[in-house]
Amino acid sequence: MKLVKSLLLGSAAGLFAVGGAQAADLPVKAKAVEYVKICSLYGAGFYYIPGTDTCIKLGGYLRAEVALNSGGHYNGQFSGVAGGHNRLTNYYSMRSRADFNIDTRTATEYGVVRTYFDAVYTWTSGSYSGTGAGGTSYDSAPSGTSGSGSVSGGSLGVYYAFIQFAGFTMGKSVSQFDAPWTNYPGNNFDQLVGGGGTVTGVNQFTYTADFGQGITAAISAQDQTAYYQTNIWNTSGATAAGIVGGAYGLNDIGGSRSPDIVGMVRVDQAWGLFQASVAAHDNHAGYYGASETTGAPSDKWGWAAALALSIKNIPTGAGDVINIQGVYTEGASRYNFQSLAATSYSMFSGSGNGAYQSVGFAGVSDAVFGAGTGLELTKTYGMRGAFTHNWNPYWNTALYGAYGAVRYSSAAKGLICGSAGMAALALTGTCNPDFDIAQVGVITRWTPVKNLTFSGDFNWSRIDQKYSGTVAYGGSAATAKPAAVYELKDQDSFTLLLRAQRNW
Repeated sequence: MKLVKSLLLGSAAGLFAVGGAQAADLPVKAKAVEYVKICSLYGAGFYYIPGTDTCIKLGGYLRAEVALNSGGHYNGQFSGVAGGHNRLTNYYSMRSRADFNIDTRTATEYGVVRTYFDAVYTWTSGSYSGTGAGGTSYDSAPSGTSGSGSVSGGSLGVYYAFIQFAGFTMGKSVSQFDAPWTNYPGNNFDQLVGGGGTVTGVNQFTYTADFGQGITAAISAQDQTAYYQTNIWNTSGATAAGIVGGAYGLNDIGGSRSPDIVGMVRVDQAWGLFQASVAAHDNHAGYYGASETTGAPSDKWGWAAALALSIKNIPTGAGDVINIQGVYTEGASRYNFQSLAATSYSMFSGSGNGAYQSVGFAGVSDAVFGAGTGLELTKTYGMRGAFTHNWNPYWNTALYGAYGAVRYSSAAKGLICGSAGMAALALTGTCNPDFDIAQVGVITRWTPVKNLTFSGDFNWSRIDQKYSGTVAYGGSAATAKPAAVYELKDQDSFTLLLRAQRNW
């Protein structure tokens, strides 16, 4: 037994020795690397970029939609083949869009440094216009289309690209003039008038001061060239076709001279929000004629002022809200007719009193001038608002409306009505380029699961033009309208948007 016991102990010792040697040869197990670490400093969805103290959040959405009886997407049937209301008019337009955004934030001794980028890739149906010879040509709304077929083209757009640091915002962001809901008091129809709206952003240099308790103020210099100019019409170039198309002359804007100057004060608290905004806009025209020797009108500064109010916690239900705003402009019409709103209207409908059809035309400008005259600034005013009601956690509905008015000075009316283009139309009644536009709509949304929403949005827009009588219009090959007598009459547009959207 002693012999057996000695053998067993010796064998065990040998095994431990061999095992120890092998264990010494094995690499030491490294500590697990935490590749993705949650960043809780800025809300849900942020993560630390590995190896840095910068937090990042990725987001976006994908949507598919069809717009019925619209002009473009999602627009009223205000002009072109859409406003023609004939066989060239689209009954529907389809769109698919993918959005991608990147939000980064880093804490520093000066406060948070933030960058934000948002881009979209879009495919949209085009339309057909007449060629004047019994044929049509395709308007390739998305790039990469040709003829009646299509390829895998589309369009890329940059909505936002800005840096925020120590109270400054630099880059392409929502205008400080805009209400927080931009164009959408009820998350609604794209073309509501009644206030500013740069939902796709505008280049700016802004300083925002935070006074605490939800009170902030901002001063901003923003680029006017892309989104805050309508028209400066030189009535010397007015034509009959242009006037019926909603243009009262040649658009004669000179090169950029000054950015728009915007100021804003906001109170944002539990009960809701109040905001007051002002803007100054330089109107800089080109020349009276084809060369610099013809001279030019002097610049004139325009301005805009707006008030916005949001009321929360109303007794109709949890989460219900009322958003409303009003605006007045003089020589700065884009602060009423926002960047997606139409500024030219040319709409036809059924036969008039002894005329071939009826037509309503109107146009929006910042200023008007003629040969040797100064700039006559255009005045506008308007409002828009919405009431949103939540039926339950899955369904909500918004009722919305808007109104805009355009008023030309007596001198501007004289230039427009006395132009060669208006004379060629042989207007038989009242010549008055003033007009109003009224819009109402309803949108209902269903969210069966988080971040997936189906919606239907119906809109009615009415153009109340101030002309009367008839015009002898020479017709248009593009819209297939013949040369005939047309009655001047108010016009309507009815549209419906059906959308499915998945946010992430």
